[in-house]
Amino acid sequence: MKYILVTGGVISGIGKGIIASSVGTILKSCGLHVTAIKIDPYINIDAGTFSPYEHGEVFVLDDGGEVDLDLGNYERFLDIRLTRDNNLTTGKIYQSVINKERRGDYLGKTVQVVPHITDAIQEWVMYQSSISVDDDGVPQVCVIELGGTVGDIESMPFIEAFRQFQFKVKRENFCNIHVSLVPQPSTTGEQKTKPTQSSVRELRGLGLSPDLIMCRCSTPLETAVKEKISMFCHVEPTQVICVQDVSSVYRVPLLLEDQGVVNYLCNRLNLPIEIRPRKMLSKWKEMADRSDRLLEHVSIALVGKYTKLSDSYTSVIKALEHSALAINHKLEVKYIDSADLETTTLQDDPVKYHEAWQKLCSAHGVLVPGGFGVRGTEGKILAINWARKQKKPFLGVCLGMQLAVCEFARNVLGWEDANSTEFNPESKHPVVIDMPEHNPGQMGGTMRLGKRRTIFKTKNSVLRKLYGDVEYVDERHRHRFEVNPELKHHFEENGLHFVGQDEEGERMEVIELENHCYFVGVQYHPEFTSRPIKPSSPYFGLLLASAGKLQSYLAKGCHLSPRDTYSDRSGSSSPETDISELKFPSL
Repeated sequence: MKYILVTGGVISGIGKGIIASSVGTILKSCGLHVTAIKIDPYINIDAGTFSPYEHGEVFVLDDGGEVDLDLGNYERFLDIRLTRDNNLTTGKIYQSVINKERRGDYLGKTVQVVPHITDAIQEWVMYQSSISVDDDGVPQVCVIELGGTVGDIESMPFIEAFRQFQFKVKRENFCNIHVSLVPQPSTTGEQKTKPTQSSVRELRGLGLSPDLIMCRCSTPLETAVKEKISMFCHVEPTQVICVQDVSSVYRVPLLLEDQGVVNYLCNRLNLPIEIRPRKMLSKWKEMADRSDRLLEHVSIALVGKYTKLSDSYTSVIKALEHSALAINHKLEVKYIDSADLETTTLQDDPVKYHEAWQKLCSAHGVLVPGGFGVRGTEGKILAINWARKQKKPFLGVCLGMQLAVCEFARNVLGWEDANSTEFNPESKHPVVIDMPEHNPGQMGGTMRLGKRRTIFKTKNSVLRKLYGDVEYVDERHRHRFEVNPELKHHFEENGLHFVGQDEEGERMEVIELENHCYFVGVQYHPEFTSRPIKPSSPYFGLLLASAGKLQSYLAKGCHLSPRDTYSDRSGSSSPETDISELKFPSL
């Protein structure tokens, strides 16, 4: 097993996740089996109880693990399926060590950070790195990303653990990539190396010596700057890699490949690969070129409550991008804070109110993603009402689907106080209710989480056709409330059909409105399984409908016209006549 540790310096949020994913991608393109581990030094057991403003969205895995959004990057880049234990936190490590201490495993010993915590970290990494994450067998390379920045007090035990680890697994099986910032102040326009020098000096002082220094910068590194970093940071100039801002993340693996990262890792770790043209990377190049060439635009209004930080909806944006790329359109996301659509904003800040409605009315389609809490829900309901009445393509995900049911109950069935018991426990028409078996008083990890099966109840569902006319789909869930099954018949009599339900037929999973171009709600989160070359079907449907292509797509038996498809065949850059190359999630 080969281990590649990715650390970061100067600032957090520098792009370690994308760089770790890209390193994994170029190694996978050489035919190696790659897995990934993300270490978060916070004390929380998992990311489940965070506000999205803390660390961005909470990503959900097949096994129900609520984890950091970087694991979403790993899954999308490497097309693998990870588990909750691929996200390691200080909380998990301390919990496991304290449980051992209570059981008496350390009887007679003083339990300390060194060696007990550091040993537990090493054991966790060694065990988890051997777990298969795809259908191809045991991983050969494990990319480990250490969150935060070097020097943080929280990450000290992890740095010490890896200082010991490099000797335990031997030098030829361990290498360290350090990601640092090279700022370019606008006053002088000169690239500054001092932050990188300080950061590397601190890392070396803690016992880890970087093998590759990846410099994040706005423009390509000048040769003199590269040589200066090389001289002061104890590496060859070829070990200083420039990762400048690029037009799309698809270009990052190509950028690393062009600078000889594979060759270096191959020699440094004695990797069992032959240097040959990378078939998988030509697919990435084609995607990157295609994304830069797009001319037609499609705009989606994203109506949510965490719109000030785009990381809050990372997977949603990626799923939209994958689908837009598949139909040859450039995506424009219009972020709308749902509270701005409410009448209270009209009184408090009329300009903000009218700007929000102008954004909504000018979009080609409307998306209401998941969320928690009552703030902004009335604004979301107003947006859903507008999309329904104006026949605009609409997709509601999780809470978005529940609010679509509330909106329909209020404005079509005439139940004025219809609501979710999450927001109004006293409602006479509780159309959305909590699931008592998933709410035993504790907040962390008590929702209905992970991969669950949804059965289609009818053959003429639009979403069923988009999925490839299958009988069921397995998608990831994260919710504590559900549509009230006792009121189902009232909706179906008036044209809102529950076309997908769980295996017992008790949970409503998919809604579709009749006589509408595309009005779909899903209780699950399809964005978590979307891939660049296998877009998620509900999002794909939204983009097709927003671009005015859904009906012709369905009429052609779910095939795009030749100019809209693209091939993921390695050597080909010409459009294919069939969408068979554009794979949908395997079911």
